[in-house]
Amino acid sequence: MNAPTDPKQVAALQEQLELWEKNEVDSFLRRQPEREEQFETLGGFPVKRTYTALDIADTPLEDIGLPGQYPFTRGPYPTMYRSRFWTMRQIAGFGTGEDTNNRFKYLISQGQTGLSTDFDMPTLMGYDSDHAMSEGEVGREGVAVDTLADMEALFDGIDLENISVSLTINPTAWILLAMYVALAQQRGNDLNKLSGTIQADILKEYMAQKEYIYPIAPSVRIVRDCITYCAENMKRYNPINISGYHISEAGASPIHEVAFTMANAVTYVEEVLKTGMDVDIFAPRLAFYFVCQSDFFEEIAKFRAARRVWAKIMKQRFGAKKPESMRLRFHCQTAAASLTKPQYKVNVMRTTLQALAAVLGGAQSLHTNGMDEAFAIPTEEAMKIALRTQQVIADETGIASVIDPLGGSYYLESLTTEYENKIFEILDEVKERGGTIMLIEEGWFQKHISDFAYETALRKQSGQKPVIGVNKYVETDEEVDIETHPYDPTTAERQIERLKQVRKTRDEAKVQALLEELVTVAKDETRNIMPVTIELVRAGASMGDIVEKLKTVWGTYRENPVF
Repeated sequence: MNAPTDPKQVAALQEQLELWEKNEVDSFLRRQPEREEQFETLGGFPVKRTYTALDIADTPLEDIGLPGQYPFTRGPYPTMYRSRFWTMRQIAGFGTGEDTNNRFKYLISQGQTGLSTDFDMPTLMGYDSDHAMSEGEVGREGVAVDTLADMEALFDGIDLENISVSLTINPTAWILLAMYVALAQQRGNDLNKLSGTIQADILKEYMAQKEYIYPIAPSVRIVRDCITYCAENMKRYNPINISGYHISEAGASPIHEVAFTMANAVTYVEEVLKTGMDVDIFAPRLAFYFVCQSDFFEEIAKFRAARRVWAKIMKQRFGAKKPESMRLRFHCQTAAASLTKPQYKVNVMRTTLQALAAVLGGAQSLHTNGMDEAFAIPTEEAMKIALRTQQVIADETGIASVIDPLGGSYYLESLTTEYENKIFEILDEVKERGGTIMLIEEGWFQKHISDFAYETALRKQSGQKPVIGVNKYVETDEEVDIETHPYDPTTAERQIERLKQVRKTRDEAKVQALLEELVTVAKDETRNIMPVTIELVRAGASMGDIVEKLKTVWGTYRENPVF
């Protein structure tokens, strides 16, 4: 795979390529022209007809390297899936803690190896279930969690020391982490044996998903506190999933998904370093979360480039010394935005190919979407098929037997290097323009995301970007007969009843005293907000109690719209 270095070899290969174009290609095109389309990746990178050793001339062999070695292009671990498969982590969350607990146990019985939890909108935004803003939303698009009692129900009968648990939540992530810690301590678990993650990546919320409560500065401080708390108390736990997934789902290009995620990651590292904590103490547990879109080779190249970029950032910019600090590990989810209602069963094929690309790209854990997710929360049947998709890839294809099996492909290596170069170009621009937080406030990231989303919508409308069942091979007489996941109308009533019971039985004076202590901690930038939050949830304080109290200190965030 080596790129030729001898000038005579380069000239000979160049001549061979030119003759091939002039003779075989031109002759064939006269008989059969190529398709009338612009050949480029989903992210807009031009795609040549074929690739040769000439295309990897700018990629040093040490940048490709070996799995488990810097810069980790070929994988973060030396044996990858030959030691164990990626964590199969189907996401679940609806109704009350008991409802989702039943789904968890079903998925575990079907062979799932990690849990991933979706929370409802009130929980995400810090409203208790009986708040006026929660009406109609309790348990609808995720599980409702108000107090520690809900967390107890959510993980009833599940051994937290022996299964990895992901909590998909951002503006109120530290409160959910506090509940998780309190639950583990209540059970007598060793915090250093807990594995999993909270998402907690608040910066991407301002860029893309728009689920935020407080202004940017205190929100980033909360993330900092989660990272430092876990580094000191939960050695196996990932205190953040720095997420490109939602940036992509908001409409960003694949290159912006990775570059903007890296910009956020740099900001978090800088914030933690300000506390005086050494980079090699906390960096090994930083984790990432990416989407896998439909452009097969581009996605694999994207993941390989992300690992290389992160390794170089940590080593060269932040002076990390431990290999673990430079090793990017990521969870991946297939692309929800690619799912369609028309001919929805085709979603199984989309998800399968996206999952295959994620595995070939070296994901550490994977969620495959259910075929019915364009309609509602997936049914058990759809989740089982999605999980079986991963199991077939793992057990039947042989793909997991070889590490980075596409490494050495002229096209893949060339695209990986193109991605790396473009990511660093964008990061340089972010730095020159004043940094991530300033550009969020100016709407710079948001504009890039919305522009690409608009261009993509136009391409779909014109048919330039084919979507099977939507603008190509459309069935105008299709009758959709699908059983969707039902919403239990008793959910809110059951949830609010438990919340009332907690309020009735807790020591109210203690809760109020702790809330005042929370204010004191919030006003002192040098203190960590996690310990007092853990005490609060243990005393029976609700999500809403904590969030509303901090609004009196920090206020709320209002975005400047970008057009």
